[in-house]
Amino acid sequence: MKVLMINGSSRKNGCTFRALTEIEKVLKENNIETEIVQLGAMPVRDCIGCLACKKSGNNKCVFDDDIVNEIIEKAKSCDGFIFGSPVYYAHPSGRLLSVLDRVFYAGGKFFAYKPGAAVVSARRAGTTASTDVINKYFTINNMPVVSSQYWNMVHGSKAEDVEQDLEGLHVMRILGKNMVWLLNMIKEKGHPEPEIKAVTNFIR
Repeated sequence: MKVLMINGSSRKNGCTFRALTEIEKVLKENNIETEIVQLGAMPVRDCIGCLACKKSGNNKCVFDDDIVNEIIEKAKSCDGFIFGSPVYYAHPSGRLLSVLDRVFYAGGKFFAYKPGAAVVSARRAGTTASTDVINKYFTINNMPVVSSQYWNMVHGSKAEDVEQDLEGLHVMRILGKNMVWLLNMIKEKGHPEPEIKAVTNFIR
């Protein structure tokens, strides 16, 4: 089994990365393969709702800027996902949100029924609002949301600060254990049969 971890921070080895590596330790201890993809500091264009990915039927974004279609391709062979982000003005990084909009719109079927977790880092506040935004991608796509025993967050301005957030690191380890548990349950039991959803444009 494999878990794909996305680092939505422009800082390769910052607070978000430190949180992800704490989870990664637990996953590896339980024989779960991991891969961390770092989105980097380059701009990522947002989804323009052109529907080309739907019309083509190939589950790829028509704007081939490497990272989005790379993640969709990796998702096909992954069993779980963790999306990490720093907090910018009480929301996840715009880079991560642009990626999530596009990968879920073009390749959402490769994420469905696989566990997802949101992890955020902040100096002080805005974490719960940011977590909520990321979780909505899971709950619109039949994905079990992986929780811990507190909200999935760490605090600090730099990676060294996170080392002092003992509770935050503990939360990451519990999240890792819960991810392992869910992956094993799904492997054993499978997932529900999908139903065709009824799409309405308004509520009468």
